[in-house]
Amino acid sequence: MVAAKRIKRDYRPEDRKAAIDLAKEVGLSEAARRLGIPKGTVSSWCFKNRHEPPKENRPVEAEAGTSAQKQAKPEKAEDGGAGAPEREVTASSEMKAAPGRVGRSYTPSQRAQMLEYAAEHGIGEASKHFGVSRYALYDWRRRVEKAAQGQGEDPTSGPALQDIEAQRDQEILAEWKRHPGLGPSQIRNQLRRKGIKVSVHTTRRVMEEAGYRPPKVKREPHDERFEAVRPNHLWHLDFVQRYINRASTFTLVLLDDHSRYVVGHGVDDAERADLVIETFTQAVERHGKPEMVINDKGSAFWSWRGIARFTALLTELGIDQIEAKHKEWNGKLEVFNANLHKEFFDRHRFYDVAEMRRRLASHLHWYNHGRTSHALGGLLVPADRYYGRAAEVLARIEAGVGRDDLEGPGLRDRCLELFKVTSQGGVPSVWLMGRKVMELKEG
Repeated sequence: MVAAKRIKRDYRPEDRKAAIDLAKEVGLSEAARRLGIPKGTVSSWCFKNRHEPPKENRPVEAEAGTSAQKQAKPEKAEDGGAGAPEREVTASSEMKAAPGRVGRSYTPSQRAQMLEYAAEHGIGEASKHFGVSRYALYDWRRRVEKAAQGQGEDPTSGPALQDIEAQRDQEILAEWKRHPGLGPSQIRNQLRRKGIKVSVHTTRRVMEEAGYRPPKVKREPHDERFEAVRPNHLWHLDFVQRYINRASTFTLVLLDDHSRYVVGHGVDDAERADLVIETFTQAVERHGKPEMVINDKGSAFWSWRGIARFTALLTELGIDQIEAKHKEWNGKLEVFNANLHKEFFDRHRFYDVAEMRRRLASHLHWYNHGRTSHALGGLLVPADRYYGRAAEVLARIEAGVGRDDLEGPGLRDRCLELFKVTSQGGVPSVWLMGRKVMELKEG
């Protein structure tokens, strides 16, 4: 490897004196950095200055001899450079302060690229081209030579392949241990959101080696799909029945169609209209009212005679009610209920209904803010789309932000529009929680 040639510099006596004075004030390293002079050169000047007698006490012969030597031969640079043609440098150009270099770390592949470039063009050119210190390049090259002799680690090589695979498998199993109800594709999505890239095939293989057995699920193909165009456009309502220590429980779930966000839930020992009205009212107070709701013909939603209490509430709020004549119409909530059985009810044992309520609330909070959804592209969680932050989260994931840095950006900053005044055709209207309560007509 051919080392870059160092340019010889000529410094005038006044330049040396200015450097020595500055070094006494701010220190050796800071003076060298400000003046753009090698630290070793400034150090040499300061050392010699301590042993030289004052100028007024020097013999006249020494002064004459020194001046004669200066006239006969130009003064050599003190930094020991050789092999380059001598040039005249003005004090203004040499005393110009050098900009400070910001320290940063480099990957093994980047170091290897820099050393290859330095081997072809020289250390100095590589330092200028990549903006890295010459001392770092020299250090890397020396460590590479020692590593070739079996002494120390090679800075241009990363961890061994076995170590990388072991770390990958550990991340997969740790995520599966935290959420044992998730399958391989869901575990892969959870890791992708944290910045860990792994394939579904590898995830499934690692999980099966640890004891995972895929469930036998029969899927019926269908080509009819619909999705609401915005949050609170359509809510799905349905009950999930489960026995907790021989006690029958019914869990009501309210799901936003656009984002798959659970806007509300409640637990009771039967399908009661009181639970539906109370849970729905609390969800509207918290998130605003939807434009439409869809539910089956359960007794808590519909009445065989007259108008049901829930239907009357929807009519009062100005919300359209849709009957799910086929279970596919309520398919998003049916899939959610199946996952709730697999990921929550089948994985835990509860002492009583009160414990189930507490743990259910915690699980639904994780579902909204921590569980990625295939229907949302595999990287987003329901809260990302419901709170309108999908583009921001995807940009942060693409930028390499991982782990806990994605938790909750902008959640608490969301503003619900509860009251507004609009004007259409010159006619002002007053809206409260999405419902028109007053319209001022002309005349």
